[in-house]
Amino acid sequence: MEKKTPLYDMHVALKGNIVPFAGYLLPVNYPDGILHEHRLVRTKAGLFDVSHMGELILEGKDALANLQYLITNDYRSLEIGFVRYGILVKEDGTTVDDLLVYRMDENKYLIVVNASNIEKDEEWFRAHLFGEVTLTNISEDVGQVALQGPMAKEVLAKICNDLPETYYSFKDKVNVAGIPCLVSATGYTGEAGYEIYCDAKDTEVLFSAILDAGKDEGVQACGLGCRDTLRLEAAMPLYGHELSEEITPLEAGLKMFVKLDKEDFIAKDALSLAPKRRRIGLELIDRGIAREHTPVWVDGKEVGFVTSGTMSPTLGKAIAMAIVDAEAIDAPEFKLDVRGRILTAKRIPLPFYKRK
Repeated sequence: MEKKTPLYDMHVALKGNIVPFAGYLLPVNYPDGILHEHRLVRTKAGLFDVSHMGELILEGKDALANLQYLITNDYRSLEIGFVRYGILVKEDGTTVDDLLVYRMDENKYLIVVNASNIEKDEEWFRAHLFGEVTLTNISEDVGQVALQGPMAKEVLAKICNDLPETYYSFKDKVNVAGIPCLVSATGYTGEAGYEIYCDAKDTEVLFSAILDAGKDEGVQACGLGCRDTLRLEAAMPLYGHELSEEITPLEAGLKMFVKLDKEDFIAKDALSLAPKRRRIGLELIDRGIAREHTPVWVDGKEVGFVTSGTMSPTLGKAIAMAIVDAEAIDAPEFKLDVRGRILTAKRIPLPFYKRK
């Protein structure tokens, strides 16, 4: 049975279109629709419920050593008050999950993981932890909302006078509309904005306060549908699509987050080899949309598959990301088998959209 976030009743009251997602009941959109919500985030600001995400606390004298061994990025230079992306990997280099690491204190880290992977990630960490370190799953006690868009700072500043200024930094125990919160200058839309953590019991009050603060700017609640189209335009990977237990970070084009100069980590040998597949961006020339799992062909040979695809509301064209054989990435054109219709596409640079 799917779980409900602390904001479930509010989604119902706002007439959200509720669907099962990652083990939770969440709104895919509200009455104005996905296209409206997408454009709202690109031009003003939208508010998302992301309380389904998981939160783990890793602390102890050997917390950093464990992060260094299990996650691809290098956290030695991560200062207190800052955030760093990374990929939790297996020995063969494939992906357990992608995540954010917050340095809370000298030997204390908050790890934010994908909702569908909370139990799996916790089990993986516990099976591989070493030394003086403890792991605590606080997911059920935490609510999280995300205010995203060019007006996010203007709106949130009305109810919080201590916002983080630097991208991928955060401030803890700050007052947001009277509620103690962790405010993080991060997001998953390709826009500026904030992810705000609070006690689960305070989430509904926080959500309402942000909507009230943003009334004049047109801020509205937004659902999963536009969250996906926004992150796809920004070419941000989604676990289960661009990353999985069959796809490595290198194949997903995330080499910048794989630090091979660390002393050692669990997948160092596997990720030292050049990837045989690569993630690319595609723009469809023929009319149609290529969804995930669509086969990709070059010169009559199947060379890969689409991981995510949509009609881009911002660009007004059909786009897709795909994992293809490394030797095929520079092909002059690609053929996509969309349920028996063969569509032509060309490779274009990622991201598809970048904020100015």
